[in-house]
Amino acid sequence: MTAPNRNVLWARTLVDELAKAGVDAVCITPGSRSTPLTEAFDRHDDIHVFSHLDERSSAFFALGRARRTGDVTPLVCTSGTAAANYHPAIIEAAQSRVPMLVLTADRPPEIRDSGANQTIDQEKLYGDAVRWYKDLAEPEATPRKLRSLRTTAARALTKATGTPAGPVHLNVPFRKPLEPVTVEGDVPDDLPEIAAEGREDAFVGTTTGVPELDDDALRDLAERLSTPRGLVVAGPADAPGIDSEAVAAFAHATGFPILADPLSGVRFGGHVRVAPVIGGYDSFLDEQVTQSWPDPDIVFRFGASPTSKPLRKYLARVDAEQLVVDPAAGWREAEFTATDLVVADPSRLMVRLSRLLAGPGGPEWRKRWENADATHESVLETSDEFCEGRVLADVVELAPDPATIFVSNSMPVRDADRFCPPGTKNLTVLGNRGASGIDGIVSTALGAGSATTDDLTLVTGDLAYYHDMNGLLAIGRSDVDATIVVVNNDGGGIFHMLPIEQFDPPFTSQFKTPHGLDLEPSADLYGLSFARVEGGDSDGFRKAYETATQSEGTHVIEVVTDAETSHTARESLRRRVVDELTD
Repeated sequence: MTAPNRNVLWARTLVDELAKAGVDAVCITPGSRSTPLTEAFDRHDDIHVFSHLDERSSAFFALGRARRTGDVTPLVCTSGTAAANYHPAIIEAAQSRVPMLVLTADRPPEIRDSGANQTIDQEKLYGDAVRWYKDLAEPEATPRKLRSLRTTAARALTKATGTPAGPVHLNVPFRKPLEPVTVEGDVPDDLPEIAAEGREDAFVGTTTGVPELDDDALRDLAERLSTPRGLVVAGPADAPGIDSEAVAAFAHATGFPILADPLSGVRFGGHVRVAPVIGGYDSFLDEQVTQSWPDPDIVFRFGASPTSKPLRKYLARVDAEQLVVDPAAGWREAEFTATDLVVADPSRLMVRLSRLLAGPGGPEWRKRWENADATHESVLETSDEFCEGRVLADVVELAPDPATIFVSNSMPVRDADRFCPPGTKNLTVLGNRGASGIDGIVSTALGAGSATTDDLTLVTGDLAYYHDMNGLLAIGRSDVDATIVVVNNDGGGIFHMLPIEQFDPPFTSQFKTPHGLDLEPSADLYGLSFARVEGGDSDGFRKAYETATQSEGTHVIEVVTDAETSHTARESLRRRVVDELTD
């Protein structure tokens, strides 16, 4: 590898090693101090560069790609507050176990804490939100330093994609010159080939395994699961997701109903034809309903904490063994009622258990859950009441097959949980449930869409859309098309679910915070098509959505709703389900 100066050699070596380890895309925001890294990525034929103007949007875009694929898309930015703008996405990646590699360019060490311009303390900038941090040595064209750099690249990717996956931060200081200008004597002519070029493949190969139980522990667990009344609870999945066929095999072997979060990767897919997947629990797991039900004997849980509060509260009040299966020995059960932490890869564990279990039992127990789910579906189908959840149901029904559907936090993900029934379509439903913020939603969705040829739909609220409106620039710069459904209830509709709704003031001015914005000019600004429909106009929305998904380009569909009316309708529908199940 020839290079005109040590900075160029250093950056090209790092990029070369990342590419040999499988990195095929990077997100870069412009800046001066990061010039060597930008130049190195830009010239590499095997890495696609996504150029973003905004660091926060760039970081969430990279998060979305990794959430969809399970692979790292590195981030590159210049020094100073540019790096601080990555922090929200890093927190989300840490909380939701999404792999990420952050490369922040920095000033030379001697000018830190000197008042020098655009110089902040970037050491351990993200605290314990990262799985690993390293402040790289200053560039130097010596064999040992270059071997160390390649080894660091391998370690960074291993940490980012390990168990648990998450963000890794490499701080990369450079001193001038930053451009690929020739500096005589900077790079020795006799630099050994192994140092300059690395190896043909990755400099350090990484072999990973999955944590699993020994045979004795496995048999003991199988014996405990040999009961007629059990539940499988599938929470939001880690990237790149759970093996749905393993879940189906386990359900077949046990006969247990599967309560599948919409973000679990289990609610949708071909396995639903044969597996007892339940989707309406958020509506019917009311204490009035379940007080007459027998408690489960055992609950087998995997994934993050479920979106549904009624499900979480049900699990807190039942008298049952609860097994939380987590490959990283993490604790993801905030009610603190679980009885066992099983440190194992859930997909592998379910496959092995399904071979030991004698066969499904408890058909009456399973039928109870299926009947409750059918009641929930019947109420929704026979009611004309409109609430925002109808929009999510229409999207899932009408989305192309296959499709990626990204749902925002606050109400869209909750409505997806309650109103979207299990189905056999190949739908990948994603959301940012690690820290559950509304920042970066547009960018994360577009990042996910950039990693697949599937049709992409984003369903978001008006505040989340506004919060990341500049993320729409990625549509033109990254060749990503999407159908963006904006449920516009003019403010924070989720606050209608809280007791503070009864106190106005300050409810309207400080919580709901109506903005009164006309969203159509945002589509004009970014060259997108735009349609507006009223929330109660189901036919109008369905026609607009089908037109958008069948047309080229990106389309914004604004659905105008009233948050209070929608909240009342949600509760009315839930009450009907409860009443029918308790009559």
